[in-house]
Amino acid sequence: MLCIMLFCIGNVEDTTLIWQAKRKNQDAGSYIDVQLLCGAGYDQTLFYLEKIDGEQAHEELLYLRQCEPHDFVDFSKAEWVSDYKQYYGD
Repeated sequence: MLCIMLFCIGNVEDTTLIWQAKRKNQDAGSYIDVQLLCGAGYDQTLFYLEKIDGEQAHEELLYLRQCEPHDFVDFSKAEWVSDYKQYYGD
């Protein structure tokens, strides 16, 4: 739920926190949708990660690029937020 809140706020810096949570274990990796990494937008998140040094940022960047053709087709933050609101009941 916290990752969804961070996604809604949309600060690009939070992508690394959500990535850490997603990579915590197999259950978290399955539960935390890849789209939650991009609350600031897909392109903005890639741009941010490209400017960061370190293995974690590099791994996340590669992961996002691998997921792009399947998980980011017609990506809309507004639609994801709406879906989460419906699921969790506003």
